[in-house]
Amino acid sequence: GCVEQIQYEVKMISFSLNWFVLFLLTFFIMEFNAWVLHKYVMHGFLWSLHKDHHVVDKSRWWQFNDFFAIFFAVPSFLSILFSKLNQWPLLGAIGFGVMAYGIAYFFVHEVVIHKRINFKGLNKGRYIKGLKAAHHVHHSNKMKDGGVNFGMLVVPYKYFKPILKKT
Repeated sequence: GCVEQIQYEVKMISFSLNWFVLFLLTFFIMEFNAWVLHKYVMHGFLWSLHKDHHVVDKSRWWQFNDFFAIFFAVPSFLSILFSKLNQWPLLGAIGFGVMAYGIAYFFVHEVVIHKRINFKGLNKGRYIKGLKAAHHVHHSNKMKDGGVNFGMLVVPYKYFKPILKKT
């Protein structure tokens, strides 16, 4: 009856909230994960793939560094696939969280910062200007070692200070 329907709806709302929280948690954990992978893998043993991103050949559309996007898409895809095949929806929340971070990373890094796809008007806003300043400092080092600012969406506050003083 009515009580069972209410219990079912409460259970579904609770499940949906758990799914959404896990999705958001995964998204935010990915920033830390990206920082670690960027510092210790891309600027470590896989520098040979990443270095063409720091010394860019503008005549090439594809960089070896772009293979990382494919590599990082695999866990997301597999999580979503297995969540559907095995009825594990919370695994899907993780997969979609990783995918959402990948989309945000692509948009911020490739479109806004490096302008590999050119959109007008994306340089506005203090947050974007701070991200770009931090990333510019990261790219000022063309070597494997000695880099700074390995995160993408969260960067040190010092890059926002000059921007905040202007407003």
